[in-house]
Amino acid sequence: MPTTPGPSLLAGITREMKHLADRQRVIAQNIANSETAGYKAREVTTPDFADLLAQHGGAGGRARIARPQVAITSGMAARGARPMRHGGNVVIDTDISETKPDGNSVTLEDQLLKMGKVQADFATMTNLYRKQQALLKTALSRGG
Repeated sequence: MPTTPGPSLLAGITREMKHLADRQRVIAQNIANSETAGYKAREVTTPDFADLLAQHGGAGGRARIARPQVAITSGMAARGARPMRHGGNVVIDTDISETKPDGNSVTLEDQLLKMGKVQADFATMTNLYRKQQALLKTALSRGG
């Protein structure tokens, strides 16, 4: 029985770099709205590992890991719940250190720490990409 090869390293690096770019964009929006009354800090959810497994036949094609999906019911809407308008991967950040009296939950220090983590992760992905390219060049030059 033929097996489906796993995701390539380059595909994984590309996926992570896109995720980091989305995170950077959301953090920048948080910083820009740090003085907007009632603004809630947002975060990007991490890519779903189950999707990656399913795409490449992981777990014998029986990947059962799933991220719970919440649909806003009429009762929830009556109590003030609103669906996110930013798409499925941007959510309200629950890892906040404080909420201001005007309801704004953006703390610049938290956002700058997150931006530093994004920068470090992006540098790591860039280094992995460079090393992968160097390995490919070496393999191709030896093959003649």
